Amino acid sequence: MSEIKFIDDDPQVTINNILKMHEAITGRQLYPADPERLFILSLCEIIVQQKVLINEAAKQSLLRYATGEVLEAKGEMYDTARLQAEPSRTTVQFQLSMPLTSAVIIPAGTRVGPQGGGGELFFMTVNVLEIKPGEVSGNVPAECSIPGIDGNGFLPGQLTELIDPIPFVQRVMNISESSGGAAVESDEAYRERIRTAPESFSVAGPDGAYEYWAKTASSAIIDVGVESPSPVEVVLIPLLVGGELPPQEVLDAVDAALNRKVRPLTDRVTVQSPEPVDYNIKLTYWISRERAADSAVIRSRVETAIAEYRLWQKSKLGRDINPSELIRRVMAAGALRLNVLEPSFTELTRMQVARESQVVFDFGGLADD
Repeated sequence: MSEIKFIDDDPQVTINNILKMHEAITGRQLYPADPERLFILSLCEIIVQQKVLINEAAKQSLLRYATGEVLEAKGEMYDTARLQAEPSRTTVQFQLSMPLTSAVIIPAGTRVGPQGGGGELFFMTVNVLEIKPGEVSGNVPAECSIPGIDGNGFLPGQLTELIDPIPFVQRVMNISESSGGAAVESDEAYRERIRTAPESFSVAGPDGAYEYWAKTASSAIIDVGVESPSPVEVVLIPLLVGGELPPQEVLDAVDAALNRKVRPLTDRVTVQSPEPVDYNIKLTYWISRERAADSAVIRSRVETAIAEYRLWQKSKLGRDINPSELIRRVMAAGALRLNVLEPSFTELTRMQVARESQVVFDFGGLADD
């Protein structure tokens, strides 16, 4: 779609129009060094700046261009607020030193962090955990103290420091990788959600409505697949930023977002993770001998192109594994030719997402055109 301009802000057009108007009124031609011409040019600069500002202000009235607070004001028209930063979540296990004859209560808000973390980043238990008499352990969900992506990626067993000591608790550790943390919803993602907001007005359960409500569960969700394998059965498949598979905490949040108030009463909704389809990247590329002096830069660009392809490939559900896209990106980065052994074209469904397994790319050297 072409760029929209409400008024012409081309500097040369503005200058020509004003000079022609001046000459028509005064009957005198202004030459380049004429003081009057120089004064008019200084005014034209201000006029052009005002035209640019008018254009930008007018474009903010359109959803395509609106940003920041203006975009949020447009979201209010559809009862669609910007999603705020989400904390990472994990499951924490508390272990007692021995079975007891009385219950042990782990209060909500109990803090657990990584060893050597200094208490700057920690996870807090979401609910009260009761370890019943005779039991020696219990699990409870916990979320990061800092909203955003900082708490993502703690592997099982890395959160082992109990910041708030509790009698008889001998050991604490996370038993699942922390994930689900997301930054504040970007303008682009928020704009797309506003576009789909009218779908949410339907009470008949269209795909768009399910997708809209599922995305309200977390700003980390970038795509949602909606399938109906049989009558009244609806399966939702959320995908997270970076092609990450949703943890159970996110699946539960999506399920909670699709309560009876927003879905048809007779629909039976299931929320599940996408099916990952593994693929390998194995290729060799060559650079033109005429560009030998730029080979280091080109090799860096090729590496970046392959990384961008990997992200592109897994950032949408049902996106076919497409080696042609890989070839296009590597060629655009400066490679002369490629020999791609893997991947081969593979068609995916909306319940699947591509995921790279082995990535091997070799520089074959310089070659003649």
